[in-house]
Amino acid sequence: MRVLVIGAGALGGYYGARLVRAGGDLTFLVRAKRAEQLRRNGLQVVSPHGDFAVQPKIILADDLKETFDVVLVGVKSYSLDDAMAQFAPAVGANTMILPILNGLKHIDTLTAKFGAARVLGGLANVSAGLDADGRVVQFMANQTIVFGETNGALSERALALETLLHVPGIDVRASEAIMQDMWEKFVQLSTLAGITCLMRASIGDILAVPNGEQSIFRLFAECCAVATASGFEPRAPFIEFDRKLFTTLDSPLKASMLRDVERGSVTEAEHILGDMANRARTLGIDTPLLDLACAHVAAYEVGRRRTAG
Repeated sequence: MRVLVIGAGALGGYYGARLVRAGGDLTFLVRAKRAEQLRRNGLQVVSPHGDFAVQPKIILADDLKETFDVVLVGVKSYSLDDAMAQFAPAVGANTMILPILNGLKHIDTLTAKFGAARVLGGLANVSAGLDADGRVVQFMANQTIVFGETNGALSERALALETLLHVPGIDVRASEAIMQDMWEKFVQLSTLAGITCLMRASIGDILAVPNGEQSIFRLFAECCAVATASGFEPRAPFIEFDRKLFTTLDSPLKASMLRDVERGSVTEAEHILGDMANRARTLGIDTPLLDLACAHVAAYEVGRRRTAG
């Protein structure tokens, strides 16, 4: 299969580099500045599993003329509209679009643009970012992709894609319940982003203060209620996993959204916290902590835009 990776940031860069290293036929759609950086330094990965670099095939949007079998979309949600316009020429009748963005809203956006038959559900669990030199830095050892047909079918194309992605450095699973999987991650991420941004602190620091743990789980309960009302009640193993995740003393865990705030960068708050809150309002569910977290990050965004002029 020929794969087009949209961008070479933390997500696309990490998984794309792993596939290139394993001999995959990949091309990265990037902007001119990133293209020059990759030509000069290659695509470098700093990882707990061992550092490496590959020399990727790259293409600019103006040069994209042919279709691909798979389009792997790992951009930030606020860049999705521009990205769709750029990679549209690569989408043919049988192209699979695999988004590994956070949240759920992008599924509707991609489906409206390209049709439900082309869009898979997907999620990535990898803690990574770009450093000042453009290297992909993997902070923790997790490196999972879960994906599947949004209708729950375990199709031949999904199994073929699972085989393609099954390379060293990627733990991959084709799921027959990808929307359930995505909803559970949506709950987890909304809780993590909401509480760490609201408190401007890591999980460990929040647990160290009075009412810290109670606040985490009040927000968790709000997000679980939205998922349940939407037809995706979180499963017991997920609840248990997150209970341990959110009660680990001295945990340095914080959401990437908080790291964006700390850097003074734009956030995905509207795509994550805003979308969860909007769904709650539509369903008539009261979510006071979630609403406060939304307002907190929205106020940060107002100040950031004013500072930026």
